[in-house]
Amino acid sequence: MDGKVIVVTSGKGGVGKTTVTASIGAALAIQGKRVAVVDMDIGLRNLDVVMGLENRIVFNVVDVVQKKCKLKQAAIKDRRIDNLFLVPASQSDDKSIIKPENMVWLCNKLRREYDFALLDCPAGIEQGFKNAIEAADEALVVCTPEVSSVRDADRVIGLLYAHSITPKLIVNRIVPKLVEKGDMLSHVDVVDVLSIDLAGLVEMDDAVVVSSNTGNPIVQQKDSKAGKAFNRIAMRLDGHPDLPVEDPMAHDSFWRKIGKKLGRKKQE
Repeated sequence: MDGKVIVVTSGKGGVGKTTVTASIGAALAIQGKRVAVVDMDIGLRNLDVVMGLENRIVFNVVDVVQKKCKLKQAAIKDRRIDNLFLVPASQSDDKSIIKPENMVWLCNKLRREYDFALLDCPAGIEQGFKNAIEAADEALVVCTPEVSSVRDADRVIGLLYAHSITPKLIVNRIVPKLVEKGDMLSHVDVVDVLSIDLAGLVEMDDAVVVSSNTGNPIVQQKDSKAGKAFNRIAMRLDGHPDLPVEDPMAHDSFWRKIGKKLGRKKQE
């Protein structure tokens, strides 16, 4: 049975898309799947740094499509997680060096060799984006609760539908206290505007920054709120689509209510 190719995209840069790609890839591999994460940001690669594999690059995705090496020669095995592989981007080429027909060929190879291939799409809607979505089976759109991010995500979602790909949404970096004060959009607002199904909600978590800087997968940190959210998203992608989406606001509200009750008792 062939694997699945999922493009992870956003429109706007700086929303945590690369971290989302690495984290979901790691979670799927921990769940026993053979996974490739492919950096499609030709010329501006970052996925290797986030995964702590930057010193092990020999070949890259451009070498693969140009038949200078085999896919398995370019795929770097993760040191911590079995079944997880990185196919890095080229740092010295331009995005236009890969053509849509190259992506059709590459995605077919990825489907034959892996259960899941996650394509880390470059920001924007230029050629790099067009390449990444060309032969993908599914799409995850990453969005933060900011107006500019939502607007760009809306544009990307329209382009994905035009390409016959039905996307799902990940709302990243939710800060419950700001939402509660009305200083940040709630995920309900975001979903209302974008009108697509949710793949998951990820609360702001300082541990993600540490994880990205050290190359340690956030999904292996049991106390991380973001790590738990990424693990649940991976489970939904891997045959459990009905697993409930955990709402960061519901958790916060619960403890706030308890705090208020205790506060009232103290005053009484």
